[in-house]
Amino acid sequence: MSRVPGIAHRDAQGADAVDGHRSPAGVALVTGASSGIGAAVCRRIAAEEGWRLLASGRDRARLAEVAASTRSTPLHADLMSLDAMERMVDEALETAGRVDLVVASAGIGWAGPFLSMPAAAVDRVLTVDLASVVHLVRLLLPHMVAAGRGHIVLVGSVAGSTAVRGEAVYSAAKAAVATFADALRQELEGTGVRVTLVVPAVVDTPFFETRGMSYVRAWPRPMAPERVADAVWRAVVSGRDDVYVPGWLRVPGMVRAVAPGLYRRLAGRFG
Repeated sequence: MSRVPGIAHRDAQGADAVDGHRSPAGVALVTGASSGIGAAVCRRIAAEEGWRLLASGRDRARLAEVAASTRSTPLHADLMSLDAMERMVDEALETAGRVDLVVASAGIGWAGPFLSMPAAAVDRVLTVDLASVVHLVRLLLPHMVAAGRGHIVLVGSVAGSTAVRGEAVYSAAKAAVATFADALRQELEGTGVRVTLVVPAVVDTPFFETRGMSYVRAWPRPMAPERVADAVWRAVVSGRDDVYVPGWLRVPGMVRAVAPGLYRRLAGRFG
């Protein structure tokens, strides 16, 4: 059984110990658990022994299905509402007593020219993809720091590292999540709380149905959300700071950083 750095483990008698005993034990909270990456992450964590799983999502029916199949506690919340998020976090802490691992995988998109993007759509993308992530961490972090352990996993996007035409606001939100992860990691050094950013490419989820435009590019092809969930779990076990799925996703961001002119020419040609 893999051990999770910085997260409590239990011995045969059920006593907590850190990094050294048989079965990893902890409480995990996953947002966006109604479908897609969040649901896949729930299934991946549920496959490990010793974890208590809290699944948060907006769609009550689908969340109930995920909760039933993963033996998790469903926590309904619409992340557009700060009050709803605060109630969800309070319920999570009241239910489980603590949260050792949080995976912020909720996200929405909007596709089309920025000139035609309604103000309501701008607010929704920025609220769900960025503001709710920041508030979720703000609400849980004091408890993790007080406990001296914890792991925060933020799910970003290739759009945040390379920018995607027709998804300007979504790209901006995911770029901000990546910067937030970097800054937070620096602030939390020595506290026992780790921060991991997972950056997936295109994932085959209902995301494209809800953003108003299907995925039309020939490459890269959408991958199964289970592949991202496996990467999330490997990151939790290894304690890695940044995980790209697939690994070649690092390359476009590196080209953009060292040769922005070349990057823009390539982006203009290939989209």
